[in-house]
Amino acid sequence: MGSIEVPKPDYDVLVIGAGLSGCYACYRMRQLGVKVKVLETGSSVGGTWYWNRYPGARFDCESYSYGYFFSQEILDEWKWSEHFAPQEETERYIRFVCDKYNLWEDMQFHTRVQKAHWMSAARCWKLTDKDGREYTSRFLITGVGLLSDPTLPNVAGVHDFKGQAFHTSRWPKDVIAFEGKNVGIIGVGATAIQIIPEVAKTAKGLTVFQRTPNWAIPLHNSKIGEEEMETIRKGYPELIKRIDNTRLSFMHEGINDSIWDATPEQREAFWEYMYAQPGFGFWVSNYKETLVDKKANALVSEFVAKKIKQRVKDPWTADKLIPKTYGFGLRRVPMETSYYEAYNRPNVRLVDLLETPIERIEENGVKTSKEDFKLDIIIYATGFSAITGAFDAIDFRGVDDLPLRDLWQDGPKTYLGITAQHFPNMFMSIGPHQAYGNIPRSIEYAVGWISECIEYLESKEITFIEAKEKGVQEWTDHVHELGEGLLSNEVDSWLTGVNKNVAGKQKRIIARYSGAASDFRKQCDAVASSHYATFTLA
Repeated sequence: MGSIEVPKPDYDVLVIGAGLSGCYACYRMRQLGVKVKVLETGSSVGGTWYWNRYPGARFDCESYSYGYFFSQEILDEWKWSEHFAPQEETERYIRFVCDKYNLWEDMQFHTRVQKAHWMSAARCWKLTDKDGREYTSRFLITGVGLLSDPTLPNVAGVHDFKGQAFHTSRWPKDVIAFEGKNVGIIGVGATAIQIIPEVAKTAKGLTVFQRTPNWAIPLHNSKIGEEEMETIRKGYPELIKRIDNTRLSFMHEGINDSIWDATPEQREAFWEYMYAQPGFGFWVSNYKETLVDKKANALVSEFVAKKIKQRVKDPWTADKLIPKTYGFGLRRVPMETSYYEAYNRPNVRLVDLLETPIERIEENGVKTSKEDFKLDIIIYATGFSAITGAFDAIDFRGVDDLPLRDLWQDGPKTYLGITAQHFPNMFMSIGPHQAYGNIPRSIEYAVGWISECIEYLESKEITFIEAKEKGVQEWTDHVHELGEGLLSNEVDSWLTGVNKNVAGKQKRIIARYSGAASDFRKQCDAVASSHYATFTLA
């Protein structure tokens, strides 16, 4: 009896998502000479910077520390116009990279992947999109992002509203006119903090429905002229070296100074200085106890709370805008210039949903337990099913048809944050248990590691790689141990995988590798140097 011929896969590598990670994965796969295809839901590249085009959207870390470092040509040719670039400029930057390396021909847009199933007999992945089209490949790289699965509030009538309504990450490409309109914003996460000052300028009335306040400090953004940009270009080698040696891969260094060695006057002077600096310095370069000691964090929080009270004229509103739980920096700090000042405008009102919760969304507005609000536009700034949500949105199935969402139902389990047991030949270019901090730095390293791994497998004619149970358990335990003692893991936020609008997202998880990025890279490099001996290879 003759053997059954197994069809050859369509591609060597399929990549899900055309954000920063998907674009770079495409570039690296083409360098390897393998057949690659990037599948993207949207109409173009950009990922986060394609979907999040709301007013005020911009970097929260310095532009020149955020982009790609793999190409000297890109560093030499691209000019940033601001220290913290706006969304439209970042989107142009990613398109510029795709133009430069002609990545477009290996990308397919308007393609939402719904299923990704491992086919054991053929040793390949089969992907199915929403239109029923199928794609097969020997290797799969996911670039689905940490914040790419938006959620709406879990309230009645959310689809009944007859006016304009949209989530911040699905902002219409057309210009939205707020003049003469009554606008409601539900939620005050990082996106709302950036949107509110912009909407407040022109809206007839703006009502902000807040459940949990967030911390924010000034960004201190400024333009970059030609001369300054040339100085930045000349300084890239030193900048890259510095970023590679900081704990979170930002420009800003951590410090070893103890808060308890400083007098109250010295602390105040230090915080005043840091508060006046641009970027993440106030968070990253604060006293070493800030993120692990509740008493220390309370002192920093008190300083920022005082700043909020100085900036917001109405005492009741100022009090409501100050988080009541410790503390500053435990959620990734959104930064802005005029968020708090927006509440001083006569057309802006804050509603505390802890006191008067939303009962339902109605055809013409929002009904709380106390009042009806007639609105023309509703903006949902209600966040994402973070970290694992983008993986949950696709039906990933591994060996023996095991669903990834079942494997991760009690929290993610990974090896190196790049692979998962029972999911052979699948790599995560951005996902849980990878280095926390500057996301493009994590992406560029992870994609590079994946590329070198595939290159090794190809050279040895190895067609199967899978994480072992021992490696997954040890790595997951290691990530959890690193998270012990961090105050950030004691609050509900997207970084701990919590979203009260999503069923099953009420329990905190340890989602990111919270050790130094350099230590993360060393451990991954050691695995590569062992020729991937900690994996099952066949």
